[in-house]
Amino acid sequence: MRERGPTAGAVCAVMAAALMWSSSYAVTKRVLDDVGPLSIGAVRFSLAAVLLGALVRLGRRRPDRAVRPDAGQRRQLYLSGFLGITVYFVLENVGVDMSTASDASLIVATYPLMTMLVELFAFRTRMPLPRVAGVALATLGAFLVVRNGAEAGGSSRWTGDVLLLLGGLAWAGYNVLGKRASAGQDAASATYYQTLAGAAGFLLASPLEAGDWRMPDATVSLLLAYLAVACSVGGFLLYNHGLRRMTSSVAVNILNLVPVFGVLGAVVINGESVGIAQVSGGVIIIAGVALGMVERKPSRAPRAGVAPALATQASGRRAASRGPSTG
Repeated sequence: MRERGPTAGAVCAVMAAALMWSSSYAVTKRVLDDVGPLSIGAVRFSLAAVLLGALVRLGRRRPDRAVRPDAGQRRQLYLSGFLGITVYFVLENVGVDMSTASDASLIVATYPLMTMLVELFAFRTRMPLPRVAGVALATLGAFLVVRNGAEAGGSSRWTGDVLLLLGGLAWAGYNVLGKRASAGQDAASATYYQTLAGAAGFLLASPLEAGDWRMPDATVSLLLAYLAVACSVGGFLLYNHGLRRMTSSVAVNILNLVPVFGVLGAVVINGESVGIAQVSGGVIIIAGVALGMVERKPSRAPRAGVAPALATQASGRRAASRGPSTG
């Protein structure tokens, strides 16, 4: 059957997820004025774990629920959650604290390409020339953003930008490991176990900031709730809702709006200014990401006549040798 294009609702869902995720940088920058980076993670992901746990419990009452992950899968999900939540968000929160929300929003555009590089070294995946060019172009854009941070904000901003880039490597590792660990699980179940481990990591680390703890005011409390409910739970569920109704390449291209939304949020929420170097670096990053998503098309279609019949026979022999499909 011919695959239908994405529906308007699916596109709106992925765009809403991109908007929520991009706003987290400006919101986190605002909350960091009153709450430490480790404490933000502890509150945000503990609340998210409670909400996801309730969703999983409700989902298990359905007759078509996914099978509960076995002990091995749960260990891998916990490890990926610690890497992609605790390690990544420590680097992100500290990086945003030392840098700017607009820098973070632009640097995050390199994360899909970092994931491709991790897959290249982990699985020996062959990268086509356009993807290699995209990696180089996005790296150049990230260099412009980081260099601007060093010139405009001094060594502290430069260090923050570097921490954000290291966070991209942690996120890439999370994606590679999580992809294997979540096989056969629905999105809510896999995310619950990952978030549980991430929250536990933050809860263990947050007492390091105990000397600075104080009761947040109403505004900060609402922003923390927004990070947990909208960014940690809602964004992920919206993204997966849209992803089931479109190809992954279309969804990833929509997520390239994250740096655009993020810079706008940094300007509107935090009143940050955006320089020419940042804008240029952001444009180059987005161009590199777009180029990195280009897939090589088949060199030519089968010739009419005998070739299609031979191709059909060969396909039949391969299918018979594999046995029935499990998809």
